[in-house]
Amino acid sequence: MAGPVLVTGSGGFAGRHVCAELAASGAEIIRSKANITDRAAVRALIGESQPACCLHLAAIAAIGVARAEPDRAWDVNLHGTLNIANAIRDLAPQCRLVFISSADIYGGSFRAGHALNEQAPLAPLNTYAATKAAADLALGAMAAEGLAVLRLRAFNHTGPGQSEDFVIPAFARQIARIEAGLAPPVIRVGALTPERDFLDVRDVARAYAAAITRADMLPRDTILNISSGTPRRIGDILASLLALSNVEVRIEEDAARLRPSDIPRAIGDSRLARELLDWQPRIAWQDTLADVLNDWRARVRNEEG
Repeated sequence: MAGPVLVTGSGGFAGRHVCAELAASGAEIIRSKANITDRAAVRALIGESQPACCLHLAAIAAIGVARAEPDRAWDVNLHGTLNIANAIRDLAPQCRLVFISSADIYGGSFRAGHALNEQAPLAPLNTYAATKAAADLALGAMAAEGLAVLRLRAFNHTGPGQSEDFVIPAFARQIARIEAGLAPPVIRVGALTPERDFLDVRDVARAYAAAITRADMLPRDTILNISSGTPRRIGDILASLLALSNVEVRIEEDAARLRPSDIPRAIGDSRLARELLDWQPRIAWQDTLADVLNDWRARVRNEEG
């Protein structure tokens, strides 16, 4: 894409990886530091930078945080997104908005039990999903009125650098602390039976970068699932992480980690993204898990220091 790429949430988990991917391709990156809930600041940023593309990653992304702070989640995830979209429409109409939505917006539709494509009904089951669904739908309406927007519905992704607000790094941190002698040999868990569609964040970053590169070649209201198509049982993921460790542990259910609206299986159909972006996951799952665990080992060592 000719012209600068504005990235909101560039300092976040996925943002750091996608900025590295974009930088490697030679893209000019503008890392936004604006508070997206500040309408005036967003309009100043868009008006002055005149980006060719805006990759909008900034969000309250953890389900637990959104549940605990619903007003903030709505303010950031919906109203912050609308601030960006309105500024682009009014001040930089040449800019293509690439919005990072979430597969969580499909919610109850996953109860069908099969891989969902982009035509599946939106049926959010938690505050985070509801805020993202509202933003996704709002942008769809704006696209019908002329806004050039690409919506990417990303499924679960993990990798080095992710916070313990998410299930795999939460397991890895506990294991690393037990290995270091900083915690008793007990892993506290939520539900272990659900199956989820996981990707490595670095594969997701490649998908986002490919979407930016090809944005001008895609219809202005394209929606793409970014998924692996492979369901993985949460308990099996924990077992794989423990197999990479040298500790024997006891597993205890923690009521605080259970989600009231959990669904048994969530899996995505990303055939459209694979075709239009010429993309597919590359990183072996065991390598992903090893990298997450090693990342938390290093973080725990730093905690000790």
